[in-house]
Order: sequence, then C-alpha cells, then structure tokens
Amino acid sequence: MDVVKEIIKNSAIGPLSRGYKGLVLSLFTSIVGILMTMLIILLKHGTNMNIQFGY
Repeated sequence: MDVVKEIIKNSAIGPLSRGYKGLVLSLFTSIVGILMTMLIILLKHGTNMNIQFGY
C-alpha cells in the first residue's frame, strides 16, 4: 500500500484534492474492469465470433 501511495503522490494527480483523486482512481478502475471483462468474454466466446476488419 505504501508503494501505491508513493506512486499517487509523485504522479500528476498528486497535488489534487482527495475527491478528485478518488474520482480519477475510480474511473481508472472502472476502465480496467471493463477491459478485463471484455478480455474474458473474448477468450470465452472468441471462437464463435465472426470478427471482420474492413473499411
């Protein structure tokens, strides 16, 4: 936990208030959670999906 506090203190959100820090961290956590969910769904059902790349 000390490492996480040190990283936050030395990052761009370090001088912000606690409310903004919480908002930024919750936004980051939600984005990471959505990406992990998408990865799990893709790994689970990827063989049945028809993915096409085109213009």
